[in-house]
Amino acid sequence: MSPDPVAEPPRPQNQPNGPLKFTVATVTYNAASHIERTIRSIEQQDYPHVEHVVIDGNSQDQTFTLLQHYLERNSVADQRHELIVRSEPDNGIYDAMNKALQLATGHYILYINAGDTLHSPHTLSRLAALAGNDPQRRPAVLYGHTDIVDNEGRFIRKRRLAPPRRLTWRSFRSGMVVCHQSFAARTDIARQFPYDDGHYRYSADFDWCIRIMRQAARQSLPLTPLLEQDGQIGTVADFLDTEGGTTHQHHNASLRERFSIMRQHYGWLQTAILHAWFVIRAAVKK
Repeated sequence: MSPDPVAEPPRPQNQPNGPLKFTVATVTYNAASHIERTIRSIEQQDYPHVEHVVIDGNSQDQTFTLLQHYLERNSVADQRHELIVRSEPDNGIYDAMNKALQLATGHYILYINAGDTLHSPHTLSRLAALAGNDPQRRPAVLYGHTDIVDNEGRFIRKRRLAPPRRLTWRSFRSGMVVCHQSFAARTDIARQFPYDDGHYRYSADFDWCIRIMRQAARQSLPLTPLLEQDGQIGTVADFLDTEGGTTHQHHNASLRERFSIMRQHYGWLQTAILHAWFVIRAAVKK
């Protein structure tokens, strides 16, 4: 049985010329052991204009109870966020992500799922500073690096694939060089390209990012990195190191889907050549 629906206050619609707002979207299912760290990460943001959309797949553990506590804390917080919580059955992670995309009212949407966190309390403030004041010329994507952390939030390593200073839609020929959790997309563009959950069960985020970046190129909109003072790419998200993720569990199927996505966007010949190189590179590293 689904939990009782949560009463939500009227949701203000986003105004193009209003304060820049971020929608942080979180999809969950039976995530009681990890969801609290994600919630705290959003609560601690010093940026005031935040909408947090949580789409829960009708969890059977204590996830929904923790989300109710989150709603209660937010209602009396000194700095309240717009908080939307839905708990109902869905057709998988990308169906849930599409639900969040349709509910989002922020100028940008960033997916931070259960167990993952924003890198620091200043992350959204720093991203907001990159966006600029012209609503029509705001970057299509704000992006950065991703740190891999353990269950205590301790740094393990940087993600192997590193984002380039100059990102284009062709950059993903080398793989998903920007992690989904560190890819903040303009919501008006992202909503034009919902996750293709009909074709891709494990890699629809890879396809989604490419389609958004291709649209950015058509509109001549920049893809803007978060930079540190030394000019290095800054970190946007901390990714929880776990073997329980969908891609880990279905590695071969995910690779087949990624081959299909690359063939669609980059052509058969180039995709075949690139994958031959991936095989050679892996053999050399061994």
